[in-house]
Amino acid sequence: MNGNEQGALSAPIKEYGIRVLLVDDQAMIGEVVRRMLAPEPDVAFEYCADPARAIPTADEWAPTVILQDLVMPDIDGLSLVRFYRAHPKLKDVPLIVLSTKEEAVTKAEAFALGANDYLVKLPDRIELMARIRYHSRGYINLLQRNEAYDALLKSQQELANEVARAAEYVESLLPKPIAEGALRTDWRYVPSTQLGGDSFGYHWIDRERFALYLLDVCGHGVGSALLSVSALNVLRSQALPGVDFRDPAAVLGGMNEKFQMAEHNNLYFTLWYGVYDAGGRRLRFSSGGHPPAFLLEGNGETRRLSTPNFFIGGFPKASYGAAETEVGAGSKLYVFSDGVYEVDKPDETMWTLDELEAYLNCAAGNGGGELASLYAHLQQIHGSDVLDDDFSLLRLEFA
Repeated sequence: MNGNEQGALSAPIKEYGIRVLLVDDQAMIGEVVRRMLAPEPDVAFEYCADPARAIPTADEWAPTVILQDLVMPDIDGLSLVRFYRAHPKLKDVPLIVLSTKEEAVTKAEAFALGANDYLVKLPDRIELMARIRYHSRGYINLLQRNEAYDALLKSQQELANEVARAAEYVESLLPKPIAEGALRTDWRYVPSTQLGGDSFGYHWIDRERFALYLLDVCGHGVGSALLSVSALNVLRSQALPGVDFRDPAAVLGGMNEKFQMAEHNNLYFTLWYGVYDAGGRRLRFSSGGHPPAFLLEGNGETRRLSTPNFFIGGFPKASYGAAETEVGAGSKLYVFSDGVYEVDKPDETMWTLDELEAYLNCAAGNGGGELASLYAHLQQIHGSDVLDDDFSLLRLEFA
């Protein structure tokens, strides 16, 4: 959270004093009310004798309660009540109607038009002050609540902007798709509104071996994203001393030692890491708590590639194993995070890994558009344009 967000959330609540506006054409009434309120040091008083000036006076002076006479020349008090309630700045200001008569019909009409209270003038000073304080306190609470809400909205918008910029930064670290050659790659990355911890990458280790990896940090928010970027940079730069990055099991073991959750704010992550030997057409891989990758072979069969390893960061000195498979010509490999299949439906059921596999099997031959079409499909079954988790899907095609 930056300084602006902290300021928006911790700004002190504005204090308001009680401000009473009396609208009455009789100067004598104005003087009597002024004397009633004079002993109250926290109460400011303004008198308006001209009903035609009532609205602009109230607009400029910003009272916390208006005392409004009903019987005045040219403009009657009930019409003014209607005008107050139609004014955007005055519509919530408490109105205490003052009348010379106790009439049920007049009372009912005043309340129907938006008056908050009704007094026969002139009331006892103690009663008048009690009602002024009661209505002013409610209105001041409303003003403070609205200001706190506006500050929260501003803070949330600033935070959303920060999250969007963080998501843009994470996306800028992702590799460019490879459109030509024996290996072709493409991917789809759509962060959730909370910014999760997904990231992925690929690169040639040497002339024969191609590494690809995808990780998913637990939780959401900037902390998860920062850990994800840190882990991604280690994998991209191969910055684990003594670790052979051609050996997926060694890579997971090295990552586990470097990113123990006790040293990273109790955050851990899952990881799928593979190394393709282009000369031997062999893929060696290791996964730590991560969903299996799908290898869609040219003959229409699908293999799920995973190893039974712990997630990264949970257990020091954990042992990690790897597996290996042959990759036939025309095969496609899909590596993804759980946000690609753990998608809630409107009926409160969840899309499954089996459904994802079936979808990719059907859509993989549509000319390479299955990544975009899958996301659109998930938006539809989720019933929203935004999914609850990051959507990260990496595709590798083998010529």
